[in-house]
Amino acid sequence: MLHTFTTQKWNEHFPDSTQEQAINNLEDGQILYFPQLTFSLSPEEQFFLSPDYADPHAKNISYNIKDHKLWGVQHLSDSQHNQLKAMLDRYSRYAHGLIQNLLPRYAQQMMIGRTSFRPVQISNRKTSYRKDDKRLHVDAFPSAPNQGKRILRVFCNINPNGEDRVWRVGEPFEKVANHFLHQIGKPFPCSAALLRMLRITKSYRTLYDHYMLQMHNRMKADEHYQKNCAQQELRLPPGSTWIVQTDHVSHAAMSGQHLLEQTFYLPVKAMKDETKSPLRVLEKILRQKLA
Repeated sequence: MLHTFTTQKWNEHFPDSTQEQAINNLEDGQILYFPQLTFSLSPEEQFFLSPDYADPHAKNISYNIKDHKLWGVQHLSDSQHNQLKAMLDRYSRYAHGLIQNLLPRYAQQMMIGRTSFRPVQISNRKTSYRKDDKRLHVDAFPSAPNQGKRILRVFCNINPNGEDRVWRVGEPFEKVANHFLHQIGKPFPCSAALLRMLRITKSYRTLYDHYMLQMHNRMKADEHYQKNCAQQELRLPPGSTWIVQTDHVSHAAMSGQHLLEQTFYLPVKAMKDETKSPLRVLEKILRQKLA
């Protein structure tokens, strides 16, 4: 499940053989794990290691490097607001550099998404089952269809108190899909166009997005599946970093506080073997084109 790297530098140069192995493991549904790759904070930045500055109405503190926009925060002065933006901007650039060096095939075509900071203890969060990340799921977004693109994420545990980020990792994607797809009907005719027209979705919801979102929701709602499917626990300590394709790997975050995360979106055609993508797996099972 974990493919481990010994690097301690975000700008490490990786030989071709390591790059090849990394992309093979990632596309096979493994997690690329860097137990000694830490993201250091300045004394001023350590001030933000508190849930007090996270807006309770937002899931995470979020940053968009493209327009330097920060949201999901509260109780910060203008100066502190800029300091936090600078911290998340730096993490975004470090994560981007890591992908460029380790997965150059991906870096040529991937699109950068949001950076998030998660300073709230996840085990204490009360929310609806659909938003509860303590339940096993594959990632799919109700308002932001990705139309078949891969979701690639770089996580880093920056907890200052020695607390692990604890995950559960579930069954392979194809097994998950075969378990839930028979429960999912086709979308209502014209529903995708209506959702877009009403601005409920930011882009057109393809058949792929429909099936992925329904699978995400049904996984989280199925208590028997959550308790009884094959799964294992991962403990990811402070100072560690990991890369995972969260649309492919069934996962749940059980506990932990103070996490950084950078999202990238990758066209399926950029993969080494696109038959391993969720899009192609679902198309094979359903015998139709989905995006």
